Amino acid sequence: MNRADILAVGAHPDDVEIGMGGTLAKHVEKGAKVALCSLTKGELSSNGTVEERQQEAREAAEVLGVQRYQLEFSDRSLHTEGEDFTELVALIRAVKPKVVFAPMPDRHPDHGMCGKIVKEAVFNAKIKKYQAFHTEAHKADALHFYMINGIQEADFYVDISAYIEKKIKALSCYKSQFEKREGTIETPLTNGYVEGVRAREYVFGKQAGVGYAEAFIKDSPLLIDNLLGV
Repeated sequence: MNRADILAVGAHPDDVEIGMGGTLAKHVEKGAKVALCSLTKGELSSNGTVEERQQEAREAAEVLGVQRYQLEFSDRSLHTEGEDFTELVALIRAVKPKVVFAPMPDRHPDHGMCGKIVKEAVFNAKIKKYQAFHTEAHKADALHFYMINGIQEADFYVDISAYIEKKIKALSCYKSQFEKREGTIETPLTNGYVEGVRAREYVFGKQAGVGYAEAFIKDSPLLIDNLLGV
């Protein structure tokens, strides 16, 4: 596995792209090594097959320029109690990210559970005696949370004005989820969801004083050594 400066984890394929696709694309262009990971294959999704969605996920990762990893957690069976974190811990230790991202809780229970699982795994990854496929301990510098559905009060924003179209292009790869086709089951995702994501990022941009932005919540307080930056 290749090392990554940033590792963004989602419960399902498309979660990371919805929450922070612009931020990932921006950091790739700046020269950072970026990876995203889906815990499940979204096998219980109302629309699309597992194979179709995996292909869409690969296409979206190519648009953003990121390395993609797929784990084998079960869709709608994410839990912190009794869950085996070793696969995710091993990934964190292998790519050695400086910063890890996970989803905030929202209307989909898997998103909140994914955030809790990632927090557990980030903690376990730094414990030397925690066994995970004979990997060595790794301590990430920070854990932050991104938003998938809805708007929450943010701790900080990332300006993605120059990357909003690339984000939308990545989301558009998920035709099985966001497009109405013959046989499509109507869900919140098939009713203007991508347009709603664009509008949300516009609102975040207004709050941050830029064109478009993505919003994040810190897991722990931000320590500032020098308020003047000198």
